[in-house]
Amino acid sequence: MTTPTDRYRQLIEHNRKAWNHYSRKRIEWSTPIGPEHIRKARNGDWSVILTPNKPVPDDWFKDLEGRKVLCLASGGGQQAPVLAAAGAHVTSFDLSEEQLDRDREVARRDNLEMEFIQGDMADLSLFNPDTFDLIFHPVSNVFVPDVTVVWKECFRVLKPGGNLLAGFMNPLFFLFDPLETERTGELTVRYRLPFAEPESLDEPARAELEKSGRPFEFGHLLEAQIGGQIAAGFQISGFYEDTWSDEATPLNGYSPLYIATRATKGC
Repeated sequence: MTTPTDRYRQLIEHNRKAWNHYSRKRIEWSTPIGPEHIRKARNGDWSVILTPNKPVPDDWFKDLEGRKVLCLASGGGQQAPVLAAAGAHVTSFDLSEEQLDRDREVARRDNLEMEFIQGDMADLSLFNPDTFDLIFHPVSNVFVPDVTVVWKECFRVLKPGGNLLAGFMNPLFFLFDPLETERTGELTVRYRLPFAEPESLDEPARAELEKSGRPFEFGHLLEAQIGGQIAAGFQISGFYEDTWSDEATPLNGYSPLYIATRATKGC
């Protein structure tokens, strides 16, 4: 990774604090799973999600027993503990210490051996090349400005023959003005792609963002999301789309808003 600029450091620090706040509030993605899920996973009955609704296909996983798995920017007490209970050696790596604490809660409660590391998903320099058999990366690269760096880092730390399982947002979501949709229920095209906060926003939207305290978001083009994986050296070996919920956005009724890919590092 290139040396981060002051602007990049500010952005990452803002998003770290925002996700700590979310996690303390126990939002949907920060609510640890119950012990029954861990019990089932230990007995071979488990599933996880990369996107809001669809379970990841079973054939996207090899036998997890003894495999080294990096759960990348997926803290929150949900996916990582399940994969650990299923037999993997899991490292949970997340920007938010609070999200890591949600994973720790489950690990302590259910006696799971896991490793927890705080860090930026775009900088995996503390890991040696060819370290992991699998990277599990649910929707989170919406919070980094350059996703191609993430793909390059993932390729470097994966073992040959390993898989990167990733979920990400369809960039068309970012075409529309959420404030106008909230006021009128109408979908109004407002922004050009690729989308980047706060630069893409007008003054009212910037004021709303500052008031909300939510993380900065980035709507990456598919050229960066899928093409970026290919450019990093991966072969796309699986693909599906998923919806969100009608309550979250009216756009959900018109198009899938999430994409999941399995990408394989050649032997």
